[in-house]
This record gives sequence, C-alpha cells and structure tokens, in this order.
Amino acid sequence: MCLFKESSRIKMVFKGHSDYLHCIVARNSTNQIVTGSEDGTARIWDCKSGKCIKVIDPVKDKQLKGVISCVSCITLDASESWLACGSGQNLSVWNLPTSECVSTISSHSPIQDVVFDNNQILAVGAEPLLNRFDINGMTLSQIQCAPRSAFSVSLHPSGVISVGGYGGLVDVISQFGSHLCTFCCQGL
Repeated sequence: MCLFKESSRIKMVFKGHSDYLHCIVARNSTNQIVTGSEDGTARIWDCKSGKCIKVIDPVKDKQLKGVISCVSCITLDASESWLACGSGQNLSVWNLPTSECVSTISSHSPIQDVVFDNNQILAVGAEPLLNRFDINGMTLSQIQCAPRSAFSVSLHPSGVISVGGYGGLVDVISQFGSHLCTFCCQGL
C-alpha cells in the first residue's frame, strides 16, 4: 500500500501485505488505519511511521486456512477497541487492546460487509439475509432482504439499516426489523 502526494511532498509506503487490499478503515483515536487483504490478514498501521504494528490472522491455526483466507470486509466499533473481520463464510471478532479473537461466527455464505451497531454486529453476504450477531457470536436475528446477494450494509444514527446488493436493489429496514421500503438504483 502506498500513500503519497505530489512529487514535491513526502511519499510513504506501507509494506507488509502480500496480495490485493479489499478493505480499509480509519482508527482515528490512535492515528492508525486497519486494512484487510487477499493475503488472509488484517493489519494495523501507524499513519505517522507507515509501519505495521499488528498483524491479525483470522484463520491462523484453524482448519479454515487455505479454504478462503481473504479478509474481504472489516469494521471497527465506536470505541475503536473491537474489530470484526469477514473472511469467506466466517466472521471473527477481535478485542484490539488484548489482541484476542473473542469469537468466530460461521455463515452459510460468504460475508461481504459488516458494521457494528453498539455491541452487536450486522453482516450481509451472498444470500438475501441481514444477520445480527452479538459480540460473542450468538445469532440474534436474521431478516430476509430484497437483494439476493447483499454487498453493502449501512447503519443510520436513527437505527435505520440500508442493505444494498445485486440488481441495484436497496432495502431500508427499521431498527425493529420491519421493511420500510425497497427501491432499485439503475443506471441510464
């Protein structure tokens, strides 16, 4: 990964991942970024030095290694102390201050996006479901969605959830799980 400005300015190269990046999130409270890569790891980087300060390997020492090791999505909670990593059909939840994986959640299909909702995690993927998990990995709810494959989940401060996916479909869901509306975004 490379961070740079005009040729007259400083160029910073972040070295460590051995394959393509899939996702990035800022950890503003510590001036760090977290990246997820096709090499199967998430890495925490110091933005001032460009050095990798922590490597998180969601499938290390597990039978899953080699099956699907790509870290396809990551998210931080509001305190920036918890990290959720989607890797194939698995979602791992990490306590960053202790560098411990507190839970691994298995899904029926690949997870494509995640977001924290307080101490819960919303996840969508290659099936038409919005999954809600607690931080320990327990499934709290599954809500049927319009997109048959969901690529993105977003949470509004009011609690309204948007799920976007295949065919340009967007499903808007209330904080109580009822569908508010579904619309289609199509190009001209």
